[in-house]
Amino acid sequence: MIWMVSAVVIAAVLAMVLLPALPQPADYLDFADKRELLGVPNFWDVMSNLPLLVVGAWGAYVVARLQPKEKWPYAFCFGAVALAGIGSTYFHLAPDDDRLMWDRLPIALGFMALLSAVIAERVSLRAGMQALAPLLIAGTASVLYWRWSMLRGTENILPYAIVQYGALAAIVALAALRSRYTRGADLFVVAGIYAVAKITEVLDKPIYALGGVLSGHTLKHLLAAVAVGWLVRMLQRREPLSPPSSGLPTR
Repeated sequence: MIWMVSAVVIAAVLAMVLLPALPQPADYLDFADKRELLGVPNFWDVMSNLPLLVVGAWGAYVVARLQPKEKWPYAFCFGAVALAGIGSTYFHLAPDDDRLMWDRLPIALGFMALLSAVIAERVSLRAGMQALAPLLIAGTASVLYWRWSMLRGTENILPYAIVQYGALAAIVALAALRSRYTRGADLFVVAGIYAVAKITEVLDKPIYALGGVLSGHTLKHLLAAVAVGWLVRMLQRREPLSPPSSGLPTR
């Protein structure tokens, strides 16, 4: 299944070279909820990042019980989640393209690290560890390329989108394989919650218009934190399977 990793990376590279540039929507930075509270602009979009910081720190604490090699992909994943909470807070205090990079970079790293962890558990530990660094580099490159293309006046968000959604698709596909641990189906729950989070992001203004309580983007932050929390819960409750997998190598 290493071909999935290669497919994500190759697709991102080809998108940069061959496909027409895809700019982000013109109104992307026009978030629905601009209320200020306690002197904090865009209060709810800002403060809804706190759960991401908390659950990222919680996840980093939980992975301390994992085997030394297995812990690194999850450590990078939860570290990236915590940084996403910080980066998104910084971005939403004064949304602009310069700050947006610090929101997107940890998101890309988190997805790449989680893909590495899933490979390690469902294909082989060695394959997952070997994939970690290239995946993190690919995630970083997709965000830096987007920012570079924007500065050149030819904005192209497509590689970043491929990295994020391609990684999510690969994670779901790999989740169909038998894990070396119980609770393998929890990954489908995590992916499902995150999919709902992305839907609320798209429906930012319509959701806010329903009653002016919370916007879709605020709900996206909260649901993303729930998805990560479910992932941490999986790590806390799972147990090794014996035999570990259906003939798949673990070393």
